[in-house]
Amino acid sequence: MNAFWNFLETLLGLSVEPKDLTFFQISLRAIIVFLATLIMVRLGHKRSLSRKTPFDAILLIILAAVLSRAINGSAAFFATLGGGVVLVMLHRAFAYLAYYSHGFGIFLKGRPDTIVRDGECDFQMMRRNHVSIHDLEEDMRLNGQIDDLSKVRLARVERSGDISFIKK
Repeated sequence: MNAFWNFLETLLGLSVEPKDLTFFQISLRAIIVFLATLIMVRLGHKRSLSRKTPFDAILLIILAAVLSRAINGSAAFFATLGGGVVLVMLHRAFAYLAYYSHGFGIFLKGRPDTIVRDGECDFQMMRRNHVSIHDLEEDMRLNGQIDDLSKVRLARVERSGDISFIKK
């Protein structure tokens, strides 16, 4: 077992300063981190890549930042991989709690805001969501296949930041 650990330590450069890592060691670390991240994301469920909520984006940003340290050697390799697993499991636990607790879900993901009702814009809500009339018109054309505001019964800025439209 000790011989295997010594071999692994040499192969991955586990006891080497980051500046002394070879191309091969960094490449091998990158492959292992890639495969481990793929497993983590699969454990975390599909939603971490399917949604565009800040809740999901935070996981991806932090996970990338943490795991990159395992590749470049600036943090302990296996401990960093373990930290990535903890982050993914925390994300999954929060998603589970948000499913069962509407209040926690709102805290975690926010709530949708209505910006158009019966063809009339709520400019205060649009300003709060940083949606200009030009942004609204563009999204109407691209996502709602509508070219006239009077044809919109309801438009909301969803929790993901996308604008949804319900026609009259």
